[in-house]
Amino acid sequence: MTDDVEVATAGALAGAEVVRNGYGKDLARIDKGAGDFATAADVAAERAILDVIRAARPHDAVLGEEGGRQGATDTGRLWLVDPLCGTLNYAVGTLLVAVNVALRDGAAAVADPFTGEVFRTDGETAWLHRDGTDTPLRPSAATTLVDVNLDPPFPSAPSFRATDLLAHPVFIARFRPRVVSTTLALTWVAAGRRAAYITDGTDLAASVHFAAGIALCRAAGCVVTGIDGTPLGPNTRGLVAAADADTHSLLIKLIRNDP
Repeated sequence: MTDDVEVATAGALAGAEVVRNGYGKDLARIDKGAGDFATAADVAAERAILDVIRAARPHDAVLGEEGGRQGATDTGRLWLVDPLCGTLNYAVGTLLVAVNVALRDGAAAVADPFTGEVFRTDGETAWLHRDGTDTPLRPSAATTLVDVNLDPPFPSAPSFRATDLLAHPVFIARFRPRVVSTTLALTWVAAGRRAAYITDGTDLAASVHFAAGIALCRAAGCVVTGIDGTPLGPNTRGLVAAADADTHSLLIKLIRNDP
């Protein structure tokens, strides 16, 4: 594996295999506090992904959702790994989950364990990879579907509440909302299956949950900012990823409640 995108893809597929094989089984849960938890599949999938990265890039560092930061401390190359994005979905038998692997400021891959699809990017171009074939991702707002993450916490409240946006008459007239809590929502924007995705949060570009999806959307040509329309950064709140500039502009206007 000479290319980082191939490493990301191989890692995501290795994790996806673990997740797929564990589906429907009685898996041990690891309590993480505040109602959050991991399953044995999360831990095993992360281990499989790390095995791939260590074999291909032994001098790189890794930040895993379950294991924290590991590897060299003096390298600028950091892999962000979320081995099972959508753990609660998975634990209750819902198939909306993803496996995320991203090199910070570089290649990324998001695997859907149950469709065999891998959405991947080398940092400049984005593709849907399936059965050994790459198809370029082409964003489109034609579906008018907008996914919104309603999971707490809500650090931007009361100035921004997703529920207020969903009730806005212009939003109701223009879009059809969906509620999703997994990185698949971002891959769908990049692939033209959704018009946009919106979530609250802080420093999402550096998060293991969002880094891969953000990289895909950017490489596909989506418009990606914070909920206030500013570029993503450590102090940015939330995320709006839209298929095109017009959709993004309208959503930002609604979020700001501009007349």
